[in-house]
Amino acid sequence: MTTRAYVLIETNVGKTREVATALQGLGGIKTVDAVTGPYDVIAVVEADDLNIVGDLVTKKIHTIGGITRTVTCLSVGIGS
Repeated sequence: MTTRAYVLIETNVGKTREVATALQGLGGIKTVDAVTGPYDVIAVVEADDLNIVGDLVTKKIHTIGGITRTVTCLSVGIGS
């Protein structure tokens, strides 16, 4: 079963486009959207298990310059 997470990202002023571009180049990132509101970018991450998602967030996303804060929301799925 695939693990999906929504990563809500705050960036430094003027860095949203740069951060979004960097995210698009990472494996495991399904979509990247610049948004308005309290966050600047929302990325959808998918991987085979929770540990891979955690590693992607902490080792790859958090190291991108221009990111000031992230909140990761795991999808719990409602079934269909």
